[in-house]
Amino acid sequence: MANKSTIEVFTRKGVDEKVAKLLVENGYTYTKVARANEKTLRKIEKILGEKKLKRVLNAIKTKDRAPKKKTAKPLKKPKITKKDIPAKIEPPTATEIKMIKMLEKSGKTLPRAVIKDLSTRIEDVKLPEKLLAQVLDLACERFEGHVIDPNESVGIIAAQSIGEPGTQMTMRTFHYAGVAEMNVTLGLPRLIEIVDARRVPSTPIMEIHLEEEARNDLDKVRAIASDIERTTVIDIADVETDISNMEVLVKLDRRKMERKGLTPIEVHKRLSKTKGMKGLIDLREDNIVVRCDEPSYKKLLRLSEDTKSAPIKGIEGIHRAVIRKVGGGYVIYTEGSNLEKVLGHEHIDKSRTTTNSIMEIHEVLGIEAARNSIIEEASKTLEEQGLTVDLRHIMLVSDLMTNDGEVKAIGRHGISGRKSSVLARAAFEITSAHLLRAGMTGEVDSLEGVVENIIVGQPVTVGTGAVNLVWSPTKKGGQKK
Repeated sequence: MANKSTIEVFTRKGVDEKVAKLLVENGYTYTKVARANEKTLRKIEKILGEKKLKRVLNAIKTKDRAPKKKTAKPLKKPKITKKDIPAKIEPPTATEIKMIKMLEKSGKTLPRAVIKDLSTRIEDVKLPEKLLAQVLDLACERFEGHVIDPNESVGIIAAQSIGEPGTQMTMRTFHYAGVAEMNVTLGLPRLIEIVDARRVPSTPIMEIHLEEEARNDLDKVRAIASDIERTTVIDIADVETDISNMEVLVKLDRRKMERKGLTPIEVHKRLSKTKGMKGLIDLREDNIVVRCDEPSYKKLLRLSEDTKSAPIKGIEGIHRAVIRKVGGGYVIYTEGSNLEKVLGHEHIDKSRTTTNSIMEIHEVLGIEAARNSIIEEASKTLEEQGLTVDLRHIMLVSDLMTNDGEVKAIGRHGISGRKSSVLARAAFEITSAHLLRAGMTGEVDSLEGVVENIIVGQPVTVGTGAVNLVWSPTKKGGQKK
């Protein structure tokens, strides 16, 4: 019965009865033939022959069965706890609310920043409503006078306003903020550094402000400056090389060590952790000896150089710290910069401590802080040279440099190199390379900017060139068509 039912399964699919019997007699069921691999098919071929096997397979219509898809387990819903979202904007004060209501009555508007600035200035002064209304009217009039006209070429005006005073800037390096021991790049080289978005400035400097409890205590300030300043072995000792014993002698200077607040044991511990010196350091009569583990003069010389530059204390990147009294307290100025490590130090006023490295500010505090730093550094550089440039021009440059979340240079590696217009990129630098690449990739220039329109000799889409004048002639009767 089992054989008959198996043969029926084959015949139902269109397999010849004799062929079906032959398959069943050799122990092949429908499932075995349908799922047969190459080895099994060869065996069947020997029994039936090539032609008959093809007919059987066509009748059965064997297909490679795809593996069963594993059903993915549903993800557990994360538990979201409601937290108080910090307010990014301070709520308006009573004076501000009063001013906003007065402006609404008169049908005028002013930006929130202007209202806030006005309210802080008149908060302590009791002004009658009539006088306050006059102040607001005057503020609105002044504000409207400062608003830019539609289609104004703000980029060109900003470039002229910064570029022209830039030609009058000096190329010298000045002493920083009256501190004779430290130099800082100012003038034109500094302005170029800012707009080029240099990763490391030529003279990185930090201005470290301290908390109220520490800023007036000179001993505490000195201790903080000593902790921040990078101290190496050569700063506190004389290093000699003993060739006969294959050793490096570190003769510690007591005065220098006292000034830095170090002891021979602390220096020994720090050197013991230095790479390449583990297990080679001994303390002899309050001096340190570094043994050379190989009888090699080259290795001894390298060990001597490594010992001299081995760090003992302080923050990496800060080579010198100078204390200066500013106003009511002491401020630490450093040669070198490491904002992240300095902000992590105790007794540091995190809200006022700054660095002149814009890229470092971007990495530690974010893009908004970097934007403010560009404005601050550029305006300070121009002011130090006695040049007055409207802050809005500098703000436009800083916005352009930071608008996509990165600090970009104004050059071929930044804004100019990323322009969508082929002709604008070619006009700036490396003309042939830009045109060749554009031709190979089939770029299209829509001629929307200033440079590309000047190149092709058509009106620039700025000012009156951005407006189309339409004139409709009047009929004889005086009516327009």
